[in-house]
Amino acid sequence: MDTSKQKLTKMKNLRLLSLAFAVAATSFVISCESKPSEEVETEVVEETVVAEAPNTVVDIAIGSPDHTTLVAAVTAADLVGTLSGDGPFTVFAPTNAAFDALPAGTVDTLLLPENKDQLTGVLTYHVVAGNVMSGDLTDGQVVTTLNGQTLTVSIKDGVVMINGATVVAADLAGTNGVVHVIDSVLLPK
Repeated sequence: MDTSKQKLTKMKNLRLLSLAFAVAATSFVISCESKPSEEVETEVVEETVVAEAPNTVVDIAIGSPDHTTLVAAVTAADLVGTLSGDGPFTVFAPTNAAFDALPAGTVDTLLLPENKDQLTGVLTYHVVAGNVMSGDLTDGQVVTTLNGQTLTVSIKDGVVMINGATVVAADLAGTNGVVHVIDSVLLPK
């Protein structure tokens, strides 16, 4: 059996051997780094792997700084889960400026918990079942919203309007539908 002293000596020897090997390997590497007579260009290619996350109609609104009021309203109405579902949905998304143009206090009143049903009615009036791209819309077309009421499309000189609201950005495609940005809030009857 090895005594403690013998074990200590063996460990020291292993450390010295390891150190000697490291020095030799380093010297070898350094000596191999001589410059070649010709410069050789090399190209480093980096591969980036991007995980593709779902980009639902809700994600599109969340990603837009112009739709924070809409996102707050959808959240208050508990519609995030619904509008993140399979769909497809066509959403006519009013901007923050559109909500700001409503009479003072309207948004704050709609966001109150006791007005959730009314808020849900307003929001579902902005959603149509199906994936309706702007090229699919025709002048005079009537579409039924998720709240059961209808919207009328008008197209004049290439400008698309939905119940008088101008479509300012169209065809923002998501995994479960499409978003068309509008400049006014649509109010159901």
